[in-house]
Amino acid sequence: IGHHDFFAYGPPSSEWWSLTGKEPVNRISFKRFMESPVVRKAKKRGVKIIVGGPAAWQWLWELELWRKWGVDTVIDGEAEKVIVDLVEKALNNEPLPDYIYVGPRDSPSIEEIPVIKGASVNGLVEIMRGCPRGCKFCSVTLRPLRYIPLDIIRKEIRVNLRAGVKGVILHSEDVLLYGANGVKPKPEPLLKLHEMVVKEIGENGDLAWAHASLAAIKYAEEEYGLVSKIMNEYVLNDHRRFLGVEVGIETGSPRLAKIIMPAKSAPYPAEKWPEVVEDAFRIMHENHIIPAATLILGLPEEKPEDVVKTAELLDRLRPYRSVIVPMFFVPMGALKKNKWFLRDHITREHIEVMYKCFEHTVYWAEDIINKFYLKEPYLFPVRMGLKLFLKYAKRRVRNITKHMEIFVKA
Repeated sequence: IGHHDFFAYGPPSSEWWSLTGKEPVNRISFKRFMESPVVRKAKKRGVKIIVGGPAAWQWLWELELWRKWGVDTVIDGEAEKVIVDLVEKALNNEPLPDYIYVGPRDSPSIEEIPVIKGASVNGLVEIMRGCPRGCKFCSVTLRPLRYIPLDIIRKEIRVNLRAGVKGVILHSEDVLLYGANGVKPKPEPLLKLHEMVVKEIGENGDLAWAHASLAAIKYAEEEYGLVSKIMNEYVLNDHRRFLGVEVGIETGSPRLAKIIMPAKSAPYPAEKWPEVVEDAFRIMHENHIIPAATLILGLPEEKPEDVVKTAELLDRLRPYRSVIVPMFFVPMGALKKNKWFLRDHITREHIEVMYKCFEHTVYWAEDIINKFYLKEPYLFPVRMGLKLFLKYAKRRVRNITKHMEIFVKA
């Protein structure tokens, strides 16, 4: 069993939980699944339960449920080199280890990563693993960097297409670093990748990037005109009117960026981080790339003036089409021994940033719905429903903001 957020300890689930006091739906649904008659009956019949995925670390916070549900093994890390031996032991009814940690030295090589056998969620296809930027809050940077060959990527796309999936999400922590020279994107690998992908999915296939770094977007466009070339020659057409991607702003403070994520702006200096962010947002806006961006509130060593810098950056990003989501710091990666950021730690500066994010996102959400999303006539009721929801959300957030300000004053 794999999961991105088993117990809602990851962002943004933990933020929702902290702010509202309500147990997140993903935690509720996973508990319901594990306690369902089907799973309980299977366990009584001797079925072995092996869990893993990005949220494997959360089981260390839920030892009681680990035992209650009879989870045999938790695999924390990339599983390819350990899973076959583990399953053989399970099938032979041999004892299984409670916990397996797969560190960077034990990570699989490209040759040891098999082609997927069945369709992936939303056509997600890996193009690389690992990240060279070394942000302290991220666990992905602990993994070695590996590029998946084009023929393997092609095979996985075809697995999805045969299963009825209509498109592909290119998955990487930084798509534009595929085949890169360190943190500097190279045109040839990226152009070959997108040419191959579009040839496979056709004119009516959907295409998105999982993640891209803002520094890579800026460098690729300013050095080679690469972002506009990829979009105009391969991505955009009558069916694909935009490309979605997740990006990380995290902070608008150069001081904090230098401490927590000194290489996130590379090849530009950390002191220029706000300018890198703004330039990348402009480039994406001009090329019909719609980013879902994250901010992290409560990073270790954060000061009120750092949060003010983030609020100022948000004002500068207002002209650029995007969704910006503030998230509470969760201790992961090199910062896993630090304290969680919770509701009790919120200051007036944090409230200002959260409200600016909401205003920005609602403003551009309406634009995205009107110009890019759900354009087909038969989807008109859905589009109108979303617009009504946004109006409702505006009223609710104004009320919540007032309550939060009272809470901070108290």
